[in-house]
Amino acid sequence: MPRKDPLTGKIKWYKSEGAVAVYSALISILIGLAVGALVVIIVGVAKTNISPKGIVEGIKLVFLGVLSTGRKAGELSFGFNGVNIGNMLFRATPLIMTGLSVAIAFKTGLFNIGAAGQFLMGTAGTLTVGHVLGNTDCPVFLAWLLAFLTGVILGGLWGAIPGIFKTTLNINEVITCIMTNWIAANLVTWWFEANDIFKNSAEGGKVGYIIPLKNVGVVTPKMLMDKIFTGSQANGGFWIACLIAVAMWVMMTKTTFGYELRACGSNRHAARYAGINDKRSIILSMAIAGCLAAAGASLYYLSGNTEFYWSTYQKLPAEGFNGIPVALLAANHPVGVVFSGIFMSMLNISGLQLKYLTAYNEYIADIIIAVIVYLSAFSMLFKTVLSKKIKSDTGNVNADVAVDTAKEEAEKADDMKDAKEEINEKGGQK
Repeated sequence: MPRKDPLTGKIKWYKSEGAVAVYSALISILIGLAVGALVVIIVGVAKTNISPKGIVEGIKLVFLGVLSTGRKAGELSFGFNGVNIGNMLFRATPLIMTGLSVAIAFKTGLFNIGAAGQFLMGTAGTLTVGHVLGNTDCPVFLAWLLAFLTGVILGGLWGAIPGIFKTTLNINEVITCIMTNWIAANLVTWWFEANDIFKNSAEGGKVGYIIPLKNVGVVTPKMLMDKIFTGSQANGGFWIACLIAVAMWVMMTKTTFGYELRACGSNRHAARYAGINDKRSIILSMAIAGCLAAAGASLYYLSGNTEFYWSTYQKLPAEGFNGIPVALLAANHPVGVVFSGIFMSMLNISGLQLKYLTAYNEYIADIIIAVIVYLSAFSMLFKTVLSKKIKSDTGNVNADVAVDTAKEEAEKADDMKDAKEEINEKGGQK
């Protein structure tokens, strides 16, 4: 912790722990973008079909791809692009939720690498209930709410499993999470394979996909997103994710329950000594993490215009793992996760712009994301270095202030001594 300002007694905002966390995240992001620009230059020089002008355009799109408005008279143009920005927010929604899932677990001393499996369970629950109720006379809002809650509850129950194994058998949650990820993948595959009514067999070549929920009318309201970002996939799910992020911040920092979770994460044995039920805290922490990851899947597929490929046993959803760097970049701060999730989504949009507007492909954006993911592990190192620097500077300031204060006190003592001597002389004369 940085020392308080000796004059005001308060910690300056730019020297606070939160500010240091932001600095470390920005360093990781800037290095990642710089490496991306370097890759663009190297690929441009190596490929004969990319001119120096094309290299410059590639660098511009790396940094400003989300603001690209296409080409006008052969030249790249930039400005407000409602489709790009709206799609960015839409893609950010599941990243925010999985990022929250990982961040909350981190705050309580747990590593939730099982967000992918929890995401899949949320997907299965939401799509199943959404289709079943969507084909009945159930009101749309009630069908949406029940589909969302079913997905969240299934994710929470799936997330609680690693917590139970940790508290009862002392099995590391990472091992259990990896196992439950693949169990969830095969379980969800079996469920949709066994129920043909969910398959999108009406469209040729799409028998491996689940019917999108827009076909049964169970979709998230736009909440003015269609007016602001016309033509994009954006909907009210983004606002719901933001509200959940704020709610998680309030819970973790302003409630007794959140304090117990964080205390258990800091030192499980000390928390138990203080009267906190550490086993309950661990199980609830993983259950909450599972609920959050599943909520990301629910919001993603309740948009109505996304299709789920049910043969999930071949791979796990990337959103579950992308939540890890999102949480790390945000220093596990629930509100910070919103911004880091948007940033990761922005890079995906930039990759698509590179693909469609230049001779580059979108994998350069993947390289940038990979570098930032790698550097996000070093964000704690950057934070430590910056904290030491701030402490050193603050210590120097405190030392200077102490010296000045000592000098002032010495001068006052001299003045008082002189005054006393003068009074004594006058008294002797009398």
